[in-house]
Amino acid sequence: MAGRLNGKVALITGGASGLGECAGQLMAREGAKVMIADIAEERGRAVAAKIGAAADFVKLDVTSEDQWKAAIAATVAKFGALHVLLNSAGIGLSKTVEDIELEEWRKVHAIDLDGVFLGCKHGVKEIKKHTGTLGGSIINISSISGIIAGANMAAYNSAKAGVRLLSKSVALHCAKSGYNIRCNSVHPTFIDTPILDKYRDRFGNELMQQKLGRQVPIGRLGKPEEVGWALVFLASDESAFMTGSEVVIDGGISAM
Repeated sequence: MAGRLNGKVALITGGASGLGECAGQLMAREGAKVMIADIAEERGRAVAAKIGAAADFVKLDVTSEDQWKAAIAATVAKFGALHVLLNSAGIGLSKTVEDIELEEWRKVHAIDLDGVFLGCKHGVKEIKKHTGTLGGSIINISSISGIIAGANMAAYNSAKAGVRLLSKSVALHCAKSGYNIRCNSVHPTFIDTPILDKYRDRFGNELMQQKLGRQVPIGRLGKPEEVGWALVFLASDESAFMTGSEVVIDGGISAM
């Protein structure tokens, strides 16, 4: 089924790598115009160039409200509308509540939670102008760590759990306001993207795959496209009756 996103315009944060890069490629393949947004300018421009005429790049530090406003304005100026916002930018940190420093705690929350809040706040304001017959969709990448805790994931657990309930609040606000904008959160486990590079550098790729894969009932890491196609679904009108939901893509971890 081709053309699932024909006529839609998507803004994707963290679009220079990982799930954001994969989503940009798949959404463009399905007919969307995509604005790749990232703090990594060189790589982000390369991703947009690889996608082609259906894409452009804007530099965005998701912790900056002014840059959020500028990125949304640039998207509308380039493509004429905004229908889909994918909040994919994020960082990880493996530290216990005793070991983490306050500045580390604040940095994780600034990027992983405050950045999503700013995207939702300003995204809703713009998307509601353009929905019409094309429903709007906000997709927030949380994590299985937003549902299941880890002893050494204090800040990451907190931030990603915040994204989970923020998404539900945004969904209810949009529904109550009659905006025709859906908001859902996505909760992956270990996906083979650059966010795992610290483990890859420490153990080597093969051993890293084995160590992390053993924690997943299916027995392996996820592939970016195994999350990416779910993001296409949430961006499309196929998910028109789905809002405030959690899409768990965890290889069975939460079933244990």
